[in-house]
Amino acid sequence: MENVAFIINPFSAKKNYEPFFEALKQKIPEAKVYISESINGTFEFIESHWETVDIFVAVGGDGTISTVAQKIINTDRILAIYPAGSGNGFSKETHFNADLDELLRKIKARKIKCVDTFTVNGKLSINVSGTGFDGKVAKEFEKTTRGFKNYIKVSLKTYLSYKPININFISQNLHKYSGEYLMLNVANTRQFGNNAYIAPKASKSDGLVDLVLVRKFPLRYAPVFAYKMFTKKLEDDQYITYVPVREANLEISTTNWHLDGEYTRIESPVRIVVQPKSLNILQ
Repeated sequence: MENVAFIINPFSAKKNYEPFFEALKQKIPEAKVYISESINGTFEFIESHWETVDIFVAVGGDGTISTVAQKIINTDRILAIYPAGSGNGFSKETHFNADLDELLRKIKARKIKCVDTFTVNGKLSINVSGTGFDGKVAKEFEKTTRGFKNYIKVSLKTYLSYKPININFISQNLHKYSGEYLMLNVANTRQFGNNAYIAPKASKSDGLVDLVLVRKFPLRYAPVFAYKMFTKKLEDDQYITYVPVREANLEISTTNWHLDGEYTRIESPVRIVVQPKSLNILQ
């Protein structure tokens, strides 16, 4: 496997990283491995191995995968994944699991599928990004040690004090959306991670993203909302509107965003553009 390289994010992988690294070295002693110290370091590693590597394996969460994808979209290079993050939404949607032997079989078989990506004001996203409530949650979540329990705690605390945001845009069929919303999600795939399906009908290969507009609901409704989200039944929820788009221009009253779970600030106006079949994924 001379033309394969593994990029490990030790911060997202945490305790999952060392067992993986040891198992990989036992199975492939000569494996090219980079334990990332920074995004720029990852970029430099990819650039320095560009001529000799066809498949780059991201070991970490959705943020790690997105970082690797930034350097290989719209090229013939291939992305593979060993999920080791807290949510692993994109990994689940592309059928990767924490089984090294299965990953190595996929690498050997080299079956490939092209999937869509999208940008938010030029910044890449591969899975689900958003603003409003979940943008604020992402900001507060970064202050914790992560993990699903901490995410739930931060979400509940944020919800109690969170004021809706103003969103205005006109869809491709010229329908105007204007008002106060709890959050806006941009979904290339169906789930955030942890099998939380915010857009159950989203497809990563249809040239579209689902804009998911969520109105604030009473706290007593939260268990119902959560149940629907984890059972893929949100498409009929009274507090949600889905708007499939190829591109969109929005005015939004907050700068708190997350891109694939990683907090970032994005100023309004916001332009979202789908990049159809721009990323090669190992199947």
